[in-house]
Amino acid sequence: MADTQYDVIVLGSGPGGYVAAIRCAQLGLKTAIVERELLGGICLNWGCIPTKALLRSAEIMHYAQHAKDYGLKIGGTIEADLDAVVKRSRGVAKQLNQGVTHLMKKNKIAVHMGEGTLTGPTSLTVKGAKGEEKLSAKHVIVATGARARDLPFAKADGKRVWTYRHAMTPAEMPTKLLVIGSGAIGIEFASFYNDMGCEVTVVEMLDRIVPVEDADVSAFLEKSLTKQGMTIMTGAGVEDLKVTASGLKAKIKAKDGKVAEQDFSHCIVAIGIVPNTENVGLEKLVELDRGFIQIDPYGRTKSKGLWAIGDCTPGPWLAHKASHEGVTAAEAIAQELGNKDVHPHPLDRSNIPGCTYCHPQIASVGLTEAKAKEAGYEVKAGTFPFIGNGKAIALGEAEGFVKTVFDAKTGELLGAHMVGAEVTEMIQGYVIGKTLETTEAELMKTIFPHPTISESMHESVLAAYGRALHI
Repeated sequence: MADTQYDVIVLGSGPGGYVAAIRCAQLGLKTAIVERELLGGICLNWGCIPTKALLRSAEIMHYAQHAKDYGLKIGGTIEADLDAVVKRSRGVAKQLNQGVTHLMKKNKIAVHMGEGTLTGPTSLTVKGAKGEEKLSAKHVIVATGARARDLPFAKADGKRVWTYRHAMTPAEMPTKLLVIGSGAIGIEFASFYNDMGCEVTVVEMLDRIVPVEDADVSAFLEKSLTKQGMTIMTGAGVEDLKVTASGLKAKIKAKDGKVAEQDFSHCIVAIGIVPNTENVGLEKLVELDRGFIQIDPYGRTKSKGLWAIGDCTPGPWLAHKASHEGVTAAEAIAQELGNKDVHPHPLDRSNIPGCTYCHPQIASVGLTEAKAKEAGYEVKAGTFPFIGNGKAIALGEAEGFVKTVFDAKTGELLGAHMVGAEVTEMIQGYVIGKTLETTEAELMKTIFPHPTISESMHESVLAAYGRALHI
């Protein structure tokens, strides 16, 4: 097949790749995207979105089981129909996959389905249903993402040992589930299966769960999940995992150093990710550190014309970080190709929010109190509990708090950390504040609507300065 020439080719169509392609097209560049599996990548098809659909089902189940707390009677037993729950989640993923397909057509982006391999910084071959195609471009953006890391002594088999992908389409409901790792993925699945009536044990190597969060959030979440019936083991490690005829035998070394063998029906391994940077032709073209492509603040690699974004580059490995990098790289490419109207901004890592959709939810941006002190700041921190918030009490969701961290000298907002109902929707207020380089003065002067849970954000700022009104 004859060579096909583009301005930009994007390798990978996840939230980094497809957004980069759309921005390139908006800027008038002839753009193509190469995808080996499904448009939308892991996030839309197997990650962020379908997991939220599963968690929504679990949340509805939780409310139904607690209907009497709201003065409601629901007759009969409330049961989860696992097949129907999974089917709904897959339907949501399919709808979004079709949405991305539509966006590609709308923006006149050529889609090449198949396995892409770089033959140089700006050329690649695609092996797909059409055979082999040779493509070349002025610029190539690598957005190949990442996959789940396996346990060295227990590879995921999809039957008993699962990664997140198996956990999303289970053939059967686990009865006793072991979750290894308590980052966002591990905790979300632990929360889902616990709400669905499964007995869940979480094992975390570090001294607290959700270790990237503020220590107060970790402590609160552990208490809450334990109250919901989960077994949480921190400072612990799984030393061996054997598949048996009826399930799994796990040797777990507890915090005190004692090793005990326990039986489980299934196990979810959520111990991090491995970048998809092998077998793509990258080895001689880029600098790799533990498999991750090293880039400048705009996404440039060491080879001219070759860019990289998203989970195949250094973290945090979040969909919204990938999308942001995609826009930055697209605009930097357009600028290199002579567009004087674009002004790309490099990513500010301190303003990337993180959200975990367990029950209760957690959300954060910026520095934790400990990290702010480590960085040499004199800190003012304020916490406001949801029990002091009228809307939270009315919703029957009075569990949670908001914590804000300020530079005592300048009043700069350094970080915000929340746990409780709807906090993943509220964090954006602080992200905007941080992006605008806000201080406590502007936040105090901002009028928050009543009654909303977001008022606790205002109160938390006031609390940092000894001015909270409702505690």
